[in-house]
Amino acid sequence: MPAQSTELIRHETVAEGTMRFHFVKPAGFDFVPGQFVEITLIDPPETDGEGNARAFSLVSTPVEPELSVTTRMRDTAFKRVFKQLQPGAKFLVDGPMGSFTLHRNSSKPAVFLAGGIGITPFHSIIKHAAENLLPHKIVLFYSNRRPEDAAFLDELQTIEKNYKNFQMIATMSEMEKSSQSWTGETGFIDAAMLQRHLPSLAGPIYYVAGPPAMVTAMRAMLEKAQVDPDDIRTEEFSGY
Repeated sequence: MPAQSTELIRHETVAEGTMRFHFVKPAGFDFVPGQFVEITLIDPPETDGEGNARAFSLVSTPVEPELSVTTRMRDTAFKRVFKQLQPGAKFLVDGPMGSFTLHRNSSKPAVFLAGGIGITPFHSIIKHAAENLLPHKIVLFYSNRRPEDAAFLDELQTIEKNYKNFQMIATMSEMEKSSQSWTGETGFIDAAMLQRHLPSLAGPIYYVAGPPAMVTAMRAMLEKAQVDPDDIRTEEFSGY
């Protein structure tokens, strides 16, 4: 399907340095939770070598009337323009693309390992699973520096309370830099943390999303723990 026109509805801050953007959903636009789109600025007032298009995981679910994406706000020409545009601004949206989606066999648990903005595809998958009471057991390990940096943390905690098949283990690696209190896990996701919260490391399908270095480290950790490589699916978020 060729790129379609869309327009900005609104945007808001969802964590420190992280914003969510809502767009008009083009007619007939269907997607599977976990997929991504490419958003292109039309005649932006500035540009740079990275170009006028970026790929973003959809954080909305298929039943929502809007498309929405969430991103870290780096100091690039694209992000500066993106942040300043007002409702009604025109964009092109291409997609959906990607196969980073929940497996069909609900007898196999899903274990999500998210680093920072890597939460975005999982947000759509988890919210969709809760909306439809899917039978899959889903366990999310969600790593951030501080609670202030953790997009959708409160919403995911609410889903966990209301959807019995979902469990979240959030962990913070730099609480000394936080102004908030935290009683959950601290440090980085590792095999010991997984073993504390999973009945067995063998059996689930693992999904890893985050910065390239985090994805590489998580895959190596899982393979060292004897997880079947065929049960590991990854998506890298570079240059976000």
